[in-house]
Amino acid sequence: MKYRRLGNSGLKVSEIGLGSWLTYDESTKQNTAEACIHRAYELGVNFFDTANVYNHGEAEKVVGKALKAYPRTSYVLASKVYFPMGDGPNDRGLSRKHIMEQCDASLKRLGVDYLDLYQCHRFDKETPTEETLLALDDLVRQGKILYYGTSEWSAAQLTEATHITKERNLNSIVSNQPIYNMLVRYIEKEVLPVSQKNGIGQVVFSPLAQGVLSGKYKPGQGAPTDSRAANDNSNLHIKKYLNDKVLEQVMKLNHIAQELGVKLSQLAIAWVLRQPGISSAIVGASRPPQIEENVRATDITLTDDVLREIEIVLKEINQFVPDVEQLIDKA
Repeated sequence: MKYRRLGNSGLKVSEIGLGSWLTYDESTKQNTAEACIHRAYELGVNFFDTANVYNHGEAEKVVGKALKAYPRTSYVLASKVYFPMGDGPNDRGLSRKHIMEQCDASLKRLGVDYLDLYQCHRFDKETPTEETLLALDDLVRQGKILYYGTSEWSAAQLTEATHITKERNLNSIVSNQPIYNMLVRYIEKEVLPVSQKNGIGQVVFSPLAQGVLSGKYKPGQGAPTDSRAANDNSNLHIKKYLNDKVLEQVMKLNHIAQELGVKLSQLAIAWVLRQPGISSAIVGASRPPQIEENVRATDITLTDDVLREIEIVLKEINQFVPDVEQLIDKA
């Protein structure tokens, strides 16, 4: 496993992180989820990402229980706050009240004294950014979190927040967690440049486009019975990718991977990690072999010729990808 600094901070995270969105819920038995965490740790993964809203707190409990087997100093634990955790008017968003209460709740569910990274799960238009940043800074000073970051914040929002932290002499934002993969590349235009300028590292989610870039979905064929897309209870965003025009181009990417002697999933992750400014690619897993396969992507180096070949295919694919706002709304 290789490790990268999280933005300009001194914290080092594994190039592959393990997430718990969609996977640590009813569709994944707790024993299997714990087995995935244990195998990831054995392979050198030190970055484990979750959120209070994932299965309404249950994912945090699973992650916390599994990580109890290891020294607290040996892993980087991240959680998030923003989405509703109750029916009350203050049970959501990034107000000081919600942030403070949810941080304590997450620590309790995870069974730890502090979070390495606490992230704003989305931008809150109803709360002054300064209020949010002051609350997060207070959590750092209290020792409940070591660093804080954002998820799916725009370049303008990151710029505003960075200005406030400098003006108020607050701890800096160290990370942003956007969707990023071969099919969804919006961060390249503004978010990445602004983040790099301000020392913010990207810990990207969905590097395999929820499995579409694993090669399991074929044009003209129904989704495999054991796949996420075939499960009516799973997240439906994946179905936005599943049209034959996209899948035909994905098969071209699969051909490139075969020529390199690697799996499409490994090619897709290596492509994400080749991007300057990316600190970690967060993968999901419903069984340990998936993690083993994904971790091997860190050993792949893509030459300029291969990258040019991939880019030709991606230019064809991008015209068929749906609006990114629809994909990240509840991710």
